[in-house]
Amino acid sequence: MRNVTFGVVMSVVLCGLSNAQDRTLPQAAVTTSGTVVSSTPSTLVVKSGEDTYQLFTFYKDTVRPKQITLGSTVRVISLPGEEPDGARVATNVTVISAASTTSEQPAQPMPENVKKMESDIKRQVRKFHAGFRTGVTLDPELLMIGAHMQMGPIFSSNLFFRPNMEFAWGEVSTMFSINPEVIYRLPVTARSGKWSSYVGFGPGFNFVNQSFESGEDRFGDFHTAIGLNLLGGLQNRSGLFVELKASVYSEPAPTLRLILGYNF
Repeated sequence: MRNVTFGVVMSVVLCGLSNAQDRTLPQAAVTTSGTVVSSTPSTLVVKSGEDTYQLFTFYKDTVRPKQITLGSTVRVISLPGEEPDGARVATNVTVISAASTTSEQPAQPMPENVKKMESDIKRQVRKFHAGFRTGVTLDPELLMIGAHMQMGPIFSSNLFFRPNMEFAWGEVSTMFSINPEVIYRLPVTARSGKWSSYVGFGPGFNFVNQSFESGEDRFGDFHTAIGLNLLGGLQNRSGLFVELKASVYSEPAPTLRLILGYNF
């Protein structure tokens, strides 16, 4: 059973890697000029026409000024992103004419779809997240709820520390689990894309109580098991993620967990 669950997780990971490789950015550069209406460390919104707004995201090699003032006129060279609603990845940002610094620039209204997309991207690149999770486990079959934190990136732009606690219960077994896990976002997936794939691992400290009572027959046993968790998943830019986790050397804790979670 453990060999089967390990094989299932590895299949999901390899599938996510294959799909991510198919989504590499096409190299079709476009130059856009306009007025800056929003600027954050991770995004830039430029108004290039009367009703035309373009959202750009940055990556580690983007050439840009340290500060871009609202109301400045800029020229942006960009590549297509993975967004169906049109966000692009900026490779070079040049200020053509700076806004006046003597008076504060009023914020200009943006279309709701642009504001939402900007908010989602800003959420994704935050250094700290809290969240919750729910799901089911197999071998044994249990319902599960839990909470987690996500911190990072640490040491690498794709590495995150995501400790979590899970509580699961069923007809015979209940379990409390502490999992100090590390996840690694596959670098072939664009950081600002709607979906990113990841893999991870970490120890699992499992406390399992098994009890059964039928008439005069009673059974009860408590186990402490330290196992190794191997996991793979897909995460949406909005914070939603789905994850498949296998645990080895952790009997009688569940060997497979299907998790649906959310990062605030």
